[in-house]
Amino acid sequence: METRVALVGIIVEDMNVTDKINEIIHEYAEYIIGRMGIPYRQKGISIISVILDAPQTKISALSGKLGNIPGVNSKVQYTKA
Repeated sequence: METRVALVGIIVEDMNVTDKINEIIHEYAEYIIGRMGIPYRQKGISIISVILDAPQTKISALSGKLGNIPGVNSKVQYTKA
């Protein structure tokens, strides 16, 4: 199956849902190239970036699951290749 490299940008506005976020990300561990999380304490949010090499359906599913969590926003950027 063809894969694409993508960046999933996640903004967490509700720190009470971090366990759920980590659980969902863990489901896609086999596709993850890297992950970085930065707490922005002054604003009370966290910013997480997850880089994947996965089929587009898996990337979309991950972003969709994350975006359905209240207090979480998720967007994807894909490579052109």
